[in-house]
Amino acid sequence: MNKMEFTQLEETLYHEELPNGLTVYILPKRGFSKTYATFTTKYGSIDNHFVPMGETEAVQVPDGIAHFLEHKMFEKEEGDVFQEFSKNGASANAFTSFTRTAYLFSATGRIQENVTTLLDFVQSPYFTEQTVEKEKGIIAQEITMYDDQPDWRLYFGMIENLYQNHPVKIDIAGTVESIQHITAEHLYTCYQTFYHPSNMTLFIVGNVEPESMMQFVKDNQEAKTFDAPAPIERIFPDEPKQAAVQERTLEMAVQKPKVFVGIKPERLDLYGPEMLKHELSAQLAYELLFGRTSKFYHESYENGWIDESYSFDYSLESGFGYALIGTDTNHPETFAEEVKKTIHQAVEKWPFGQEDLDRVRRKKIGFFMRALNSPEYIANQFTQYAFNGMNLFDVVPVLEQIEVVDLQEAFAAVSAESQQSVFTIKSPEKQQA
Repeated sequence: MNKMEFTQLEETLYHEELPNGLTVYILPKRGFSKTYATFTTKYGSIDNHFVPMGETEAVQVPDGIAHFLEHKMFEKEEGDVFQEFSKNGASANAFTSFTRTAYLFSATGRIQENVTTLLDFVQSPYFTEQTVEKEKGIIAQEITMYDDQPDWRLYFGMIENLYQNHPVKIDIAGTVESIQHITAEHLYTCYQTFYHPSNMTLFIVGNVEPESMMQFVKDNQEAKTFDAPAPIERIFPDEPKQAAVQERTLEMAVQKPKVFVGIKPERLDLYGPEMLKHELSAQLAYELLFGRTSKFYHESYENGWIDESYSFDYSLESGFGYALIGTDTNHPETFAEEVKKTIHQAVEKWPFGQEDLDRVRRKKIGFFMRALNSPEYIANQFTQYAFNGMNLFDVVPVLEQIEVVDLQEAFAAVSAESQQSVFTIKSPEKQQA
């Protein structure tokens, strides 16, 4: 078992790759009453075109299948897994993102029993055509519910504007039509390809003893039989650098128009430490330009262009990413123009120096240090970073190394006019007014 000391953060992380390929991380948190565990596969909604395990020809599966599979994993022949967690005093859940599917629980006791349940139910799939057909109606209702939520439509509408070919533009749950094509055979194909231990990570954080917990996990895995690990061949289409659509408006019943300005990164091939430095540098740059202490924010607030819903974010993963600046506003056109103007002016002449960088860096480090008090944040963020070749506990050292020129370079890669897009949601009455 490997032991990684992060003295600056006062954290010790234990790590081991088991013979079947499963990567296990254990982060002891003395004095914490709650333990949180995630069992995550590097498989999300974008993985809809791949070569199945043991085969040579690529297949394209129906959109939404990763999310569908997540739902079906909880249903077993002997009953519902949630009841087993509840019996042992644990709260369990799961989620599917663009790039991963995570199964998780939190509990204050009976940790070994709950870890056993977590590992065993994820590693024992059970699908039938009858249960698959039943689930289609349930997930179709979920899709319809999200289709009626303006904020969800705003988010995915913006991504659709930015991406022309990449499957990130497809809703994680798929569509009511696409899920009708899912079969039990599809689910087993995806499971056998992406749920091999070598494509998964177990992360346990809380008041646990690392040596005995690691041995407990190893014993659980040694009692099971798996195929030999094999590389997964994922297939993604070529994606142009420019945004797919420059501007689009959707009519929905909203009290106030909603608008996002999105920017597509120029570099989508970053990985590991290079990705971490770029993402953190870009986040700092956007904090200076659009954060709540920025000139843009104060002018927009004073002029009534934004309200308390205002937000901005920059996120990057392997193959896709986006900067988003948005708000509910009665002046969506003006807001979008001001965002674009602010970006253009910063490209023409970078307005920030060392003092500005030091200020937002301190804020970012402070937020990160507070977040380390959350087992949920640590487990979920660590796994996301690990799947992109990064280490969550490198965030502070990398932040401390960033210079003004790094902010400029990162911002320049997420600012070109051809990479920008505007997506607005207005009610029909508002648009006619």
